Amino acid sequence: MNLLLVRNRHAPYHFHMSAIEVRNLSKQYRVYQKREGLWASLKGLFHREYKTIDAVRDVSFTIEAGEMVAFLGPNGAGKTTTLKLLSGLIFPSSGTATALGYIPWERHYDYRRRFALVMGQKNQLWWDLPAQESFRLHQEIYGIDDQQFRRRMDELVSLLEVSPLISRPVRELSLGERMRMELIASLLHSPDLLLLDEPTIGLDVVSQRKVQEFLKFYQSEHKITVLLTSHYMKDVEALCSRSIVINQGVIKHDGPLAEIIERFSKEKVIQLQIAGEVPADLDKYGTVLEAKAPRIRLKVERTRVPATLSALLERCQVEDISVQERPLEEVIAEFFTDTTTTPV
Repeated sequence: MNLLLVRNRHAPYHFHMSAIEVRNLSKQYRVYQKREGLWASLKGLFHREYKTIDAVRDVSFTIEAGEMVAFLGPNGAGKTTTLKLLSGLIFPSSGTATALGYIPWERHYDYRRRFALVMGQKNQLWWDLPAQESFRLHQEIYGIDDQQFRRRMDELVSLLEVSPLISRPVRELSLGERMRMELIASLLHSPDLLLLDEPTIGLDVVSQRKVQEFLKFYQSEHKITVLLTSHYMKDVEALCSRSIVINQGVIKHDGPLAEIIERFSKEKVIQLQIAGEVPADLDKYGTVLEAKAPRIRLKVERTRVPATLSALLERCQVEDISVQERPLEEVIAEFFTDTTTTPV
């Protein structure tokens, strides 16, 4: 029997229940259509035209406790709207969902104590105060006792390597340092569910790596459930084995991350290290990515890889060879622009 139908709406979360269950969830917005020109603006005072935007359309998925899942899609695909629904910030137009056994938009007190939402483009820390003062505010909000608060803060500060920074005003910190402080603030109350919306947006490579390493270690140690949105594919590859792809408010893929390449990438990249001249007619084998001795790189259809390798081995003196999957970001970008792709 479906637990979603029989669970008490205020029931506490149990380990055998899915962490998140979303069923036919939709969210529509009614948007005013403002036309250009003075006369059109005057007419709009008396007769307004609206259009309905489907931010999320009939979305369904399940995430088990302890999973770290990537939620992928282009801008405007419905990712942030879904996270806002799961955090209870907005109400759905139709459908239902439970998170940790609660209906999010009922905003039950026990649920609010058990999840955290981190948005890379939104600050929850006081700009002019040191981060440690914001941490103290979170302690009061969540009712964390002093001993537990000190232990949690020391652990997180140590893991994220920000001990010298917590006494400095937030406005004086770099973007990467602020994001690490945001993560500390969000995890002080030991949430069971962490919703991350572009946590590494705008960060430099070093800061991105620090955040990735922390999230991977923390999730492994504490077994929390994480739903991550990101446009930075290195985040996704480093942290998640499962991905949910959404586009135009509709789920297009839900499964292992590796399946995205298998399903949507029809080509592989052949790289050769050769001795001697580069053949002049390489383009007959595939798309030439690089052709400058001693290296050749070709993008070739999967089915033609064996035949292409055989032909090149006969023609060239090959010193080294590799066959690679195309970069995930390329495959995802092409998938997003493919409007013919049908939902799973």
